[in-house]
Amino acid sequence: MADAASRLRSLAEQLLGVPLPLRLRAWDGSQAGPPDAPALVVRNRRALRRMLFKPGELGLARAWVAGDLEVEGDLYTALDAMAGLVWERGDGARGLVESLRDPAVRAAVRELLKLAGPPLPPAPPREEVRRPRRRLHTRHTDKRAISHHYDVGNDFYELVLGPSMVYSCAYWEDGGSLETAQRDKLELISAKLGLTPGQRLLDVGCGWGSLAIHAAREHGVSVVGVTLSQEQAAYARKRVADEGLTDRVEIRVQDYRDVADGPFDAISSIGMAEHVGAERYLEYASQLYTLLKPGGRLLNHQIARRPQRDESAYEVDEFIDAYVFPDGELAPLGTTVTQLERAGFEVRDVESIREHYARTLRQWVVNLEADWDRAVRLSSPGRARVWQLYMAASALAFERNRIGVNQVLAVRTPEPGGSGLPLRTRTWNT
Repeated sequence: MADAASRLRSLAEQLLGVPLPLRLRAWDGSQAGPPDAPALVVRNRRALRRMLFKPGELGLARAWVAGDLEVEGDLYTALDAMAGLVWERGDGARGLVESLRDPAVRAAVRELLKLAGPPLPPAPPREEVRRPRRRLHTRHTDKRAISHHYDVGNDFYELVLGPSMVYSCAYWEDGGSLETAQRDKLELISAKLGLTPGQRLLDVGCGWGSLAIHAAREHGVSVVGVTLSQEQAAYARKRVADEGLTDRVEIRVQDYRDVADGPFDAISSIGMAEHVGAERYLEYASQLYTLLKPGGRLLNHQIARRPQRDESAYEVDEFIDAYVFPDGELAPLGTTVTQLERAGFEVRDVESIREHYARTLRQWVVNLEADWDRAVRLSSPGRARVWQLYMAASALAFERNRIGVNQVLAVRTPEPGGSGLPLRTRTWNT
């Protein structure tokens, strides 16, 4: 009888209908496939059961998070190869059902079931979000989703993000460090908002307070930062106190829908709108419009997906939804701009910085892997693997233009029509 790796490779190629671009290494030590390719390591039969009982991305993710599946060699090369087989095909369970009409495919599945052992689906890893069907994006569900992602532990985030504690795309120059690139991003946002001493800034989704502190310290503004994460708020308040800025920066645990002490001269929303959801986006944009003074500016920094021919067919990424950002949704850039305009904003500038995010994510992966044992101690082996996979796969998605990130500058333009912006709006890049 053939060894496990050879059998797995043959059966996988029958199911996929294409050659497997990776080497396979199985639990019995056998290997099959190109010797110079990264290896997909199937550590035990349980990995097969996970993938068989949940075909597609989620089954692979469960096997990865549980440690049943690993990559030996360059992770980015392996993920790039897998993207064409799993993520870009997008057929998952539906595709398998269709393919089961082929007798040869049914025979391959039966062989895999035999190879996998007793046909009981393993329980999902404990890092997976378990939840009943419910209405999305209520105050309660948003708070739970934010807590799942951000209340992993501030020490863990310090390890991944570095001293800046900025959890969004940096703004790079050749040869610059992550810390310099994050400082430059904070300054870019400040310049686009035209911050001047004495103004009030609302930072929606303020994270660990980095932008709030930068705006108060470097530009003399008063800042209200809101977050739904208790851990973020406690950390941010300590940083504000350490900087001696408690008279100018207030950090609240508060939903943006409950902010009632406007108007503000400027609003920043950096990497937060992805949590809002399509059904709530106009409400989000309208609330921010109401909170701005006439002539005030909004800087909305948001990840975007590519538009689909049939937008009703859009489905949230299974792995991201189950392990990273529960209930998160991505919208095309055009949809975001339209919703901001429907709320009353005049959109004045759009800047795509997707290559910057790819570079940022790769540096976060370097930080994580450089102190892997500590990352595991601070979270769990599964949580560390979630972050490694999510950040590496996201870096590739930005590089391949499967997703992007954009800074949209919008103004609550007064009735007479004066936007208050300079004639040459890109003065912040000079």
